[in-house]
Amino acid sequence: MSRLNIKKSEKIITDDPRVAFFNRHAGSWDDDGPAIDSNLRRLEELRGMMGLRSGMDLLEVGCGTGQITPWLCSTVAPGRVAAVDFSEVMLAAARPKGIDADFRLLDICDERPIGEFDVALCFHSFPHFRDQAGALTNIVAALKPGGMLIVMHLAGSKAINAFHSGVGGAVGGDLLPEKHHWPDLLAGAGLKLDKLIDRDDLFVLRAASSS
Repeated sequence: MSRLNIKKSEKIITDDPRVAFFNRHAGSWDDDGPAIDSNLRRLEELRGMMGLRSGMDLLEVGCGTGQITPWLCSTVAPGRVAAVDFSEVMLAAARPKGIDADFRLLDICDERPIGEFDVALCFHSFPHFRDQAGALTNIVAALKPGGMLIVMHLAGSKAINAFHSGVGGAVGGDLLPEKHHWPDLLAGAGLKLDKLIDRDDLFVLRAASSS
């Protein structure tokens, strides 16, 4: 486990309204969103596209209440999963579930995880990074040479962006970048785009670390 140690956050981001938003909704998160079982069935169908394999060490960025973390653990076992989030209350809901993952409070926009990972997964989380370029830089710092980033939503970017705009408030401006912005955004962090699928029912981006 030592190679998967994640630096524990020494500060709590209080000036980002997203933290308060997710803290406030954590208690009902598992009941109010899409059916967890349905999401897990789709992930199983998409396993090959994601490129996850047994033995990989995986960083889950924006794990929330740990809805998909057990599936990730079983998919990469005996590899390990480190699951990070900037919401203490989300993590407090995840930890009692008995999931065999390392849950840590960490703001990926400000902090670099300590560890070496084969893959980093941002599932339903990337739009909520207030500094997306900074988040990518910190994710890459935790990837092994040739490591892979996956950004994934079980809906297309138009639907995701419209939904967040409709919710408004702290997450009203939380958008997935437009397709033509991704190559430069990734390149700035040392990542090369490998795959980008954006259709009505799915958004998947895969990019490989060039270092």
